Amino acid sequence: MRRARLWRSTPFRLAMTFGLVFVIAFVVTGLVTYRFLKQELLGELDASIMEIHALLSSTYAPDDLEDLISTVNTYARLTEADQRIFSVIDADGRQIAGNFSGKRVPDGISDVPSQLIGLEGDVDYRVMSATIGDKRLVVGQSYRQTDRLENITFISFIWATALVIGLAVIGGVLLGSRVQRRLDGIANAMTSVSHGQLDSRVPLHGNGDDIDTVSGQINQALDRLSMLMETMRQVSSDIAHELKTPLNRLKIQIDTAALAAELGKLDATALVGARDDIDQINATFEALLRISQIESGSRRTRFRQIDLIILLASVVEIYAEVAQDSRMRLTSSLDQHDPCRVLGDQELLTQMVVNLIENAIRHCGEGTHIDVSLRRVGDHGVITVADDGPGIPAEERDKVFLRLYRLDKSRTTTGSGLGLSLVRAIADLHGGRVELAGNSPGLRVEVLMPSVS
Repeated sequence: MRRARLWRSTPFRLAMTFGLVFVIAFVVTGLVTYRFLKQELLGELDASIMEIHALLSSTYAPDDLEDLISTVNTYARLTEADQRIFSVIDADGRQIAGNFSGKRVPDGISDVPSQLIGLEGDVDYRVMSATIGDKRLVVGQSYRQTDRLENITFISFIWATALVIGLAVIGGVLLGSRVQRRLDGIANAMTSVSHGQLDSRVPLHGNGDDIDTVSGQINQALDRLSMLMETMRQVSSDIAHELKTPLNRLKIQIDTAALAAELGKLDATALVGARDDIDQINATFEALLRISQIESGSRRTRFRQIDLIILLASVVEIYAEVAQDSRMRLTSSLDQHDPCRVLGDQELLTQMVVNLIENAIRHCGEGTHIDVSLRRVGDHGVITVADDGPGIPAEERDKVFLRLYRLDKSRTTTGSGLGLSLVRAIADLHGGRVELAGNSPGLRVEVLMPSVS
């Protein structure tokens, strides 16, 4: 089954395709090389017989044939007929020297089979025939040595081609198997996730290649999915826990008002309390829906450049009196001459700052000083809301961003536990992040936003 899957796998097919292209290129290159080698050997053979012919011709003299005949016969004796052939033919067509009769050899350079010139065996010769005086000198050399070199080259080429094909197949199998194992790792992880195992992740090899990059992105998506699913479970549990009390209280108040109505009385207090509980429940669900809308990213279509200095100054001016009514002091540290622009939704950014200030006002006691400031850190603008109130314990700072999560000491105050969740959702939408730190005493909330100026 695995072998069949390997043959159908894309990595194996790609490896085989590139292997086939390489083999074809190797074969074409080899054939071209073989062709050039053959022409080179033929050229060297021609040069050799022309050189010997010229050397023998130099021994000829019209009034003295002895030197030519002696030299040709010497060459003929020292060489086998199946290697080199020599012949001197007079004007009457008679052979007067050499080891074969060259009467049937045409002038110039030509290929002559052994049967044509009366020699035994099945040998082809490269022959040069030319007249010297009234005689004709024929010099030839067999193709045996050239054919031997060509055969060695051709057989070597065949073996090399077979080796290349074998290596291409083996390399394709190894490469395809290796890549297929990594793809199987991705497939197995996704299958496990589809079966509910949200902690499954794609194994990384750490070599930084494209598959590792894709695997890392898949793992990030799975981390996000796991976090969202965990958030959904946490929200479902918290909704059931948080709304149980107001719903029970609402039922009691409605029962009280209904009982009073049966007795002919009107219990306005119970009805007002029921209305307040309904408003609180509606506010909780509206906040949850708003966070979901923000996380969907649909509000990005409303992004434009916003000056954070102007936005913060406006919010501080409005909430300064609210803080004063709660016997607190709200100040700002803003440099009006150093604008810091970000790309975002003004309504949401205003909501984010308002939530931070309201959160400080709601949970800090009388006499608390709240300061709002803005500074630049690299290419980010950092919005800071700091107070000198009771603060949040370090071990609780990550938890307060969970939806509907409230500290035990905050359960006596109004609120739904969604303020900081909304702040983080807005910051995430704008490519920023929220950090909580101690203010010695109090809490320091910093929102880092990427700036455009």
